[in-house]
Amino acid sequence: MQPAVVVLISVVSYVIGSFPTAYLIGRTKGIDIFKVGSGNMGATNVIRALGFRYGALVWAIDAAKGVLAILLARQLAPDFQTTASVLAAVAAVAGHNWSLLATILTGSIRGGKGAATAMGTFLFLAPSLLVALVFSVGMLIVLLTRYVSLGVLSGVAIAGVALVVLVFGGWIEPVYSLYLLVAWMVFVRHRGNIVRLLAGTERRLGERA
Repeated sequence: MQPAVVVLISVVSYVIGSFPTAYLIGRTKGIDIFKVGSGNMGATNVIRALGFRYGALVWAIDAAKGVLAILLARQLAPDFQTTASVLAAVAAVAGHNWSLLATILTGSIRGGKGAATAMGTFLFLAPSLLVALVFSVGMLIVLLTRYVSLGVLSGVAIAGVALVVLVFGGWIEPVYSLYLLVAWMVFVRHRGNIVRLLAGTERRLGERA
């Protein structure tokens, strides 16, 4: 793949990922999502602030950002679709977690935690059985504990381990190992949640902001 194409895919995917869904939807309801609840630009915080309907909308749009980034990347590099897809996934999640557009709108570095956008990319990159396993485990943990962050982190951990096994087993191309950066970014942005989970102070799903 030509360096110029790599740069183009990275930039386009990052900008797509930067679209500040939660912030803009919050603004339509007179709420600054960065000033309520956890202050995070994500679906869970929107659910706490505005209710499940708006949170589900944010999750769907944020997931679609990952899907759109991969689809465009495949068009830009039709002969290197796997590499283009992985590169787009990483850039889109980075854009969501450290959003240029949200930063421009608010004047400070802002972003989400990458869960929904990562899920959107994972649907396109991982084998169907692995997607079903990760999603099922994550949902089961959320249903049992009402800790969304714990469900997300558990699913991401399983996905990361599975991808390593698949790469080293020769079942998928080595370039997929780059996707571990997505798992790393999700964990980095959830470090506060990890601390609160360990301390027993993490908010549960359904608790209002």
